Amino acid sequence: MNDFDFLYGTWDVANRRLTAPLSGGGAWEEFPGHSVIRPLFGGAGNIDEITFPTRGLRGVTLRLFDHETGQWAIHWSDSRTGRLDPPVTGGFTGDRGDFHGEDTLGGRPILVHFTWYRLGPDSARWEQEFSADGGRSWELNWTMDFTRTGAAFEGLGA
Repeated sequence: MNDFDFLYGTWDVANRRLTAPLSGGGAWEEFPGHSVIRPLFGGAGNIDEITFPTRGLRGVTLRLFDHETGQWAIHWSDSRTGRLDPPVTGGFTGDRGDFHGEDTLGGRPILVHFTWYRLGPDSARWEQEFSADGGRSWELNWTMDFTRTGAAFEGLGA
C-alpha cells in the first residue's frame, strides 16, 4: 500500500503533451509544472497538487489504495472544470505502475492507461495513453518528467 511513498515532496515537472489526442495530429507542446505531494492515511493515499504557471491552471490528483482489491484508484481534477475524472485503477510491479480506466474524449468512449516509473530517489516519470479502438492500439499523449526540488515529507500520512 506504500507504492507511492517515493513521490512525497516537491517536484519540478517537465510536461510534454499532444495538443489534439486521437485526432491524427502530431503537434506537441511543452510546459513547466510544480508539484507538491503529501501522504494520506499512513501511505494508503496521497494528494498531489500541481501548478502549471505558464497555463494559468492547477490540477489535483487523489490516489487511494483499496484494501479489499489491493489496487490503487487514481482520480484527477483541474481548475478548469472542478470535476473528478473517472479513475484509473491498478498497481505496481517493481518500479513500474500500470493503471487503466474508461473515459470519454469529444463525446466518444476511450480507454485510458497511466504508467508510473520510479527512477530513483530524485526522479520519476508518468505517461498517459488513450485508445479509441478497445485497446488494440494506443496513442501516447502526455508525459511528465519529475525532478525532486525538496525533501520528502516525513510522517504526515499518519
